[in-house]
Amino acid sequence: MKRKSLKMMVAALAVAMTAGIFTGCSSKNETGKTGTTPEATKTELSGSITAAGSTALQPLAELGAKSFADKNPGATVNVQGGGSGTGLKLVLEGSVEVGNSDIYAKEKEGIDAAALKDHKVCVIGFAAVTNPKVKVESLTKAQLIDIFTGKIKNWKEVGGADIAITIINRPKSSGTRATFIKYGLDGKEEATGLTQDSSGAVKQAILQTDGAISYLALSYFADEANKAGLDILKIDGVEANAQNISTDTYKIWSYEHMYTKGEPTGVTKAYLDYMVSDEMKASISKLGYIPMADMKATRE
Repeated sequence: MKRKSLKMMVAALAVAMTAGIFTGCSSKNETGKTGTTPEATKTELSGSITAAGSTALQPLAELGAKSFADKNPGATVNVQGGGSGTGLKLVLEGSVEVGNSDIYAKEKEGIDAAALKDHKVCVIGFAAVTNPKVKVESLTKAQLIDIFTGKIKNWKEVGGADIAITIINRPKSSGTRATFIKYGLDGKEEATGLTQDSSGAVKQAILQTDGAISYLALSYFADEANKAGLDILKIDGVEANAQNISTDTYKIWSYEHMYTKGEPTGVTKAYLDYMVSDEMKASISKLGYIPMADMKATRE
């Protein structure tokens, strides 16, 4: 009798131990399944977006996109140029997620600015540049306006060489052109000249034309090689640099905008947040832009 009872106790103990093992396994599997561990609950960004528009902002947008992708392997940001007007048009249409612009959306004809959300990422200055044979280092604001509106036609009229002035414009869709006209020319339209649609093309046209003058974003000169063969003019004796722009002593500058159609979400929001993060500040300065935090002056 005692032997039979002992057998029953051993059997019961075996059943209990087996049940415990299966319960433990079930608990482990559920934890992994529901993702209660820190690794499992971490959400990884994924998807692809496109940012298009301003060529002045393009170098920074591209660098930011690369760094962002390095940190988020599942996310891709494609960056395209085309000019500020094109960027605003495409983002309003919904063709791209981000529209890069040197100007406020409200300043562009045909754009419903109320439908767009503005994200200022930095500031950029613009400088008048000439062929070195011009032999001019500085212009007054009045002289700059008279040159670009066609009133002054020869460099000798402003103390330079006896060479005819050739104006090199940017396309009407260009935010660089709009900014230069607004702050450099006090809103007066440029006289007819040659038209080039990229910074590189502007430089080549200046190098090939003895009396040429045009304008470029300071970010273009972050690469020292791009300065070769160009003279960067002072305006009223003030140099175009970050310090003078931050205090509005040098006047030809603008905010760089990244517009979205409504509030951004997902990869778009994460990318825009990254562009204004402390991590990007050094890159912003290195590429010739001015971080928003460094600006002492403001403007609408």
